[in-house]
Order: sequence, then structure tokens, then C-alpha cells
Amino acid sequence: MIGDVVARPGRRIVLDRLTGIRKEFGIDIATLNAENVAGGFSITPPIADELFAAGIDVMTSGNHIFDKPEIIPYIEKNPRLLRPANYPPSTPGHGLFVGEVNGFRIAVLNVMGRLFMPPSDDPFRAANDCVRAIPDDVRIRLVDMHSEATSEKYAMGWYLNGRVSAVVGTHTHVQTADERILDKGTAYITDLGMTGSYAGVIGMEKSGVIERFTKHPAPRAEHSKGDAWLCAVVIDIDEETGRARSIERLKITEEDWT
Repeated sequence: MIGDVVARPGRRIVLDRLTGIRKEFGIDIATLNAENVAGGFSITPPIADELFAAGIDVMTSGNHIFDKPEIIPYIEKNPRLLRPANYPPSTPGHGLFVGEVNGFRIAVLNVMGRLFMPPSDDPFRAANDCVRAIPDDVRIRLVDMHSEATSEKYAMGWYLNGRVSAVVGTHTHVQTADERILDKGTAYITDLGMTGSYAGVIGMEKSGVIERFTKHPAPRAEHSKGDAWLCAVVIDIDEETGRARSIERLKITEEDWT
């Protein structure tokens, strides 16, 4: 599961290295959070197609998913690109994918927190409803909790503990060092981290971000370039029980590939 992929530097390292990573770690299912892949905001249909063709199986998102309106008809037609399940029911697309991927029956759920985030419905109620809707024979269940607050992410981990294979956090773009297996077999990490350029501020060009903190009005910052890292976790899941056996945190820099 790959953390928030930001702009061209993030896409490039995914496209260049995904095949090697899948082979090295024996990965059967690859997911990523795609809400920032197009210039740092949302995703476009051609980029989505490129990432799926490169070997990404399911993509989650978050509060920026609809920043580019051209993604609306695409997300309505492609069930493997998710938006938060706790958006209003009339929102285009879906927050839960259930289907077969590479010979495995899987479910992927995307929910968004409410603390310090744009308005949305209750993520805990939405997560509960979605998990209850997953067929019993679908044991591999992955959850992306897109949220600002550590406490809200951790609460979701415990709330779904034993009912899903993994709960991973996204949105803050800073990888946390608290990966663990909860006592009922759910893998957890508060934030997967960012896949993109670490030459700036959480993927954006540093001078532009500093201006936004020191001047008003200030233009939206552009994405930063160079010094790309890929942040992710590799989770080993028992396909019979759906329980996680292990979770390994990855932080791969461009220097690691030279």
C-alpha cells in the first residue's frame, strides 16, 4: 500500500520502480492513494490509466479527489478508483471496491476523517456499514483512513480491529513509525507517508508554501521537484482468515536505486 503520491516526482518513482518492488517483495495486490497525483491536486483520466497499466490494482483518494472535474465521469465508470465512502450518497463514484484482483477476492474501503477536515458524514458509521456489506467469503479487506488527526486514525484502527485485514492512514504526508498488528489481527499504521519530492514541504515547492504562511494573499504553491522518495507498507495477510501476519514499513529514496 503506497502513501499519497504527489505530482510528477511521485508518479515517476511509482512508474519506474513498481514492477521491481512487486517482484522483490512478492506483492500480489498493489494500492496507492491518488488524490494528489496530478500537479499535487486530484487525478486525471490519462494519469489514472497510466497508473493502472503500470500495475496499481486499486486507488484510494481523499478531500482533493474532485479538484479536477474531468475525473468525475471516469470515477463513475471505474470502480477501482475510490472516493471517501462517507461523502453524501449522491457523490459520483464509490467508496468501497469488492472484486477479484490477480486471483484474490478483496475489498478496499476509503473513508475520510472529520477532525480538521472538510465536512463529511460520520466515517465510523460509514465504515461499519461498508464492512457489514462485504461478503463473508472476501477475507482480504484493506482500509484507507484519510484523516488529519492521529487520534481519529488510531480510533478507526481499533474500531475495525478483527473485522478488516489492515487500516492505514493517509493525508498528512509524513510517514509514522508505529506500524503494528493489533490484537485481533488487523495491521495498522497511522500514516503511510508521502511518495513524491522531499525537496519542498509535503510535496509542494518550499518558497510557495512559506509565502502562504507569511503573506496574504498568496498564490497556491506548485509541486516541488527532485529528491523523490516512495513511502509504503508491505502487509502479509493470511488469505484464509484475513488476519495480517506482518506489516513492514518502506521508505525508498532515489539513492536506493542507484
